[in-house]
Amino acid sequence: MPTELPDAEYRSRLREIRGKLANTDADAAVWFAATSIHYVSGFEHVQTERPVCLAVTDERIEIVVPRLEVERVEEVDRIDAVHHYFDYPQGRPIETVAEMLDGLGAEKVLADSDGAPGVMGYEGPALSAFVDVETQSWVSRMRWEKTDAEIDLIRESAKWGNLAHRYLAEYTEPGAHPATVSQRASTEASRAMLDTLGDQFVENVRGDGPAHAGYISAHETALPHGHTPNKRLERGDVLITGASANVDGYGSELERTMFVGEVSDEQEHYFELMLEAQDIAIDALGPGVPLSHVDEQVWEFYEEQGITDLAQHHVGHNIGLGGHEPPYIDQGWGGYDHVDDTDSEMQPGQVYTIEPGIYTDDEGYRHSDTIAITESGVEWLTYYPRDLDSNVITA
Repeated sequence: MPTELPDAEYRSRLREIRGKLANTDADAAVWFAATSIHYVSGFEHVQTERPVCLAVTDERIEIVVPRLEVERVEEVDRIDAVHHYFDYPQGRPIETVAEMLDGLGAEKVLADSDGAPGVMGYEGPALSAFVDVETQSWVSRMRWEKTDAEIDLIRESAKWGNLAHRYLAEYTEPGAHPATVSQRASTEASRAMLDTLGDQFVENVRGDGPAHAGYISAHETALPHGHTPNKRLERGDVLITGASANVDGYGSELERTMFVGEVSDEQEHYFELMLEAQDIAIDALGPGVPLSHVDEQVWEFYEEQGITDLAQHHVGHNIGLGGHEPPYIDQGWGGYDHVDDTDSEMQPGQVYTIEPGIYTDDEGYRHSDTIAITESGVEWLTYYPRDLDSNVITA
């Protein structure tokens, strides 16, 4: 029951980064993106208008944070030194970063961006105003393939997401409001998760519970990213659900198309088309398979069925620390200028959501399952039943 990434993972990541750095003429590697800083150092924070910057050299890891993060980051013992400014805009975050780099003897750096991103109104100078900057995307690429330890956390997430989804189905009934059902299911699953894990649970959520489940319903299901409607459930409603859990920052994705009470012939027809599209996608997965090929197989099915006008998105995406990560299972993926020829193909350790959807004018139909690519094939990480009978609310 792994719930925390072992320290050996961070040591391995740092070795790889320092190996990459040694092959350049730069003095340090620098990151401003919160997820990349988390991935490299283990320090997790909410990215706001207050920039955070991590620097790695061949011997040291140092960081710049706003004053309000000092005590939190000092708990991360793999970071050698913490520099801080008071706040933004009265502080000078990029100037503080430049001072840190000067202390490290870094005249040239490889950074994920030339200065902090413009989040929540931040406007600051470019880092290149102070040091020589070239860009790199090392961490973004490293995150494509997950280690066994990372997949263990995603697998644990899927377990608690499955429980949250079961509560969601249990509490769903005609007359209920989608928002309150979602809150109740999320609360019950989070309580069970916290009671079971105890002090093994890693505190990296703020205010919310670690497990969550919810759905969109009625006309909003026709929109892939619909909102929760302010409308109580009725018999005949279609639901598109979603459930996951946060396990040391890693998540999974479980989605199902469900029905309240009654299923019309038309609804059953579209459900079965959606399910077959997902089967086709999953059957096409595997190491060495071009990502574009999987999406093309589903599109060919849509063409055969005459429903291309009902598709609004590609088959799926990688998942891990981020809800959406590259690579993407998309017909256009092979056309990118990839770093390596194999970047256009699925590789062992990549973890994908498989979620082809069909959307009519009135309703949507989409399952999503989280599936890992292995050396010999695939491993399903989510496991809630996919058949029609299991996804009908009979209350």
